[in-house]
Amino acid sequence: MARKPEKKETQVETTGHEWDGIEELNTPLPRWWLWTFYATIIWAIGYTIAYPAWPLISGATEGMLGYSSRADVAADIAAVDAENAPLNDTLNGLDLTEMVGHPEVGDYAFNGGKAVFQTFCIQCHGAGGQGNTGYPTLIDNDWLWGGDIENIYLTIAHGVRAEEDFDTRYSEMPAFGDILLDEEIAAAAQYVLSLSGKETDASLVADGQIVFMDNCAACHMDDGTGDQTLGAPNLTDAIWLYGDSLDAVTETIVNARFGVMPAWSAEGRLTEAQIRQVAVYVHQLGGGE
Repeated sequence: MARKPEKKETQVETTGHEWDGIEELNTPLPRWWLWTFYATIIWAIGYTIAYPAWPLISGATEGMLGYSSRADVAADIAAVDAENAPLNDTLNGLDLTEMVGHPEVGDYAFNGGKAVFQTFCIQCHGAGGQGNTGYPTLIDNDWLWGGDIENIYLTIAHGVRAEEDFDTRYSEMPAFGDILLDEEIAAAAQYVLSLSGKETDASLVADGQIVFMDNCAACHMDDGTGDQTLGAPNLTDAIWLYGDSLDAVTETIVNARFGVMPAWSAEGRLTEAQIRQVAVYVHQLGGGE
């Protein structure tokens, strides 16, 4: 028969558990570990009293020291603003055409504009200004409202069809689906595509030209080159804001388009200096006139 293991006498109590004759000792934790643990509890309680910690229905406990990370950030921003104030004053005092490449504030304007653009503009226009369907690219030579520095500034400041700004850029194309017959729309779409050299149904182009002259030339001009004072796009190039397929052109004619850009000067969205900076940056992306 197997011998029953002998129990060794120990000064440490057991937990009362036993598995096949093996008992679990209730070994106490080292004193240094216990005191460290107690200290962390005391420190945590003190921290929650001294600093913001406990969430409430609206906000959190403020803490006895009144510390606020938001206040620290606001102070840092205020310090940077104060440091940049002379540069902003110089920038704001320049004529718009003098800002690009200015010896004192040219680099400041470009780098500041890049930061503003990456914060507020890339969501629609892309990180490099390449645009997307419905959102204009800013790196080519095709500009709905003009690509010189003055017009870029005005577009940024007042937006496009921005209801909150009285001076916003505004144009509205009629929804010709409520005005023209289906066959007239089909012919007009073929003619519009022909203006930029697209493959078309030659049998409809002539009729489409008549429809175009009667309904579209007032804004897009007789030759289809558009009018920047009206925000009417050039239809003779290969740049299409909503696509150059027959379906996309037909959709535009039938239902029209009504894209909106915020007025960045409204409601304190951007400062005058920031608007000037981002105008400089956009102008130098590659497509500025």
